[in-house]
Amino acid sequence: MAGLVGATIAGSGTGSYFALNVAVGVASLALVPLLRRWPVQAALLLSLLAALSPAATPPATMAILVVAEWQPLSVAVAVAGTGIAAHLIRGAWQPYSGLPYFWWVLLVFVAYAALVGWGTLIRAHRALISSLRDRAERAEADQARRVTEARGAERARIAREMHDVLAHRLSLLATYAGALAYRPDAPPDQVARAAEVVRSGVHQALDELREVIGVLRDDSLPDLAAASRPLPGLADLPDLIGESRAAGMRIETGGEAWSAPGLPDVAGRTAYRVVQEGLTNARKHAPGQPVTVTLGGGQGAGLDVSVVNPAGPVLAGTASAGPAFPVPGSGTGLIGLTERLELAGGRLEWANSDGEFMLRAWLPWPEPEHNVTRACD
Repeated sequence: MAGLVGATIAGSGTGSYFALNVAVGVASLALVPLLRRWPVQAALLLSLLAALSPAATPPATMAILVVAEWQPLSVAVAVAGTGIAAHLIRGAWQPYSGLPYFWWVLLVFVAYAALVGWGTLIRAHRALISSLRDRAERAEADQARRVTEARGAERARIAREMHDVLAHRLSLLATYAGALAYRPDAPPDQVARAAEVVRSGVHQALDELREVIGVLRDDSLPDLAAASRPLPGLADLPDLIGESRAAGMRIETGGEAWSAPGLPDVAGRTAYRVVQEGLTNARKHAPGQPVTVTLGGGQGAGLDVSVVNPAGPVLAGTASAGPAFPVPGSGTGLIGLTERLELAGGRLEWANSDGEFMLRAWLPWPEPEHNVTRACD
């Protein structure tokens, strides 16, 4: 910039305006650093100096470019108008030899219009880059948030599976182990049978735990449905109830929806988990008490699942497994079961009143497709 100012002063000659040109050139160079902090004010001062001497023209035109680059277009046009007026005034009282005043006016207008347009283009490009950068940062943050939410949902799902599977299995083992501890003098065949149940139950619990850990380690498995064994459903409820009866529980069944034709697999698995959780809770908190499992409802109305048992524990011995021992629980099973029902489109209710604990769930059971087609016709 100092070279341009010096060249302008030298081109103006050493006439009567030489001292003025030098003074204006030095003053204009002193104002250039102020453009970074006060661009509009410095640009206006440089325009005023440009009205006195051509030595201020290089800094004044650079100031217009800076203003157009960092300020709104209206401010840049106003400052450019001041610079145009200053140069027109100087061209009138200190004209260039050999250049008609008309062409001088046209040159000034074209130069300032080009500088304003150039600065505005730079400002728009910078704003575009900033917008794209912000958008990329927001997209990255949203992606990280979605990944975190997906991981949290997967952990919650695996935790539900671990609770549903292992809590039931381990509560059965605790019942048989309690029987062995209570009746060490039992006949050898009963002790051997109970020990065999404990041994097989431990192996089953370990297998189920390996499947859950396998899902945690292998990213290619989307969920526990990809494990080596299929997830249980409504057809597996008789085996579940028989296993609990073998452990000494008194279970009565009722309702007309045990076969449940046309019930979605998700609803069947969820109903199985509801009964499993109800039996596990009854074994933990009301050992020795009778339990009633009911499956009702129908297609179009939904599947109703209820598990009812007296709330108070009865610590009396049973014929097949000895005494009943209450097993402590974490209290998170019903919370996880509620989430499972919500994901399946159902709802869960439980109540402890009048000495009776009731666990009741409702699951959607759609009508057959041919009935829906007839209704639409």
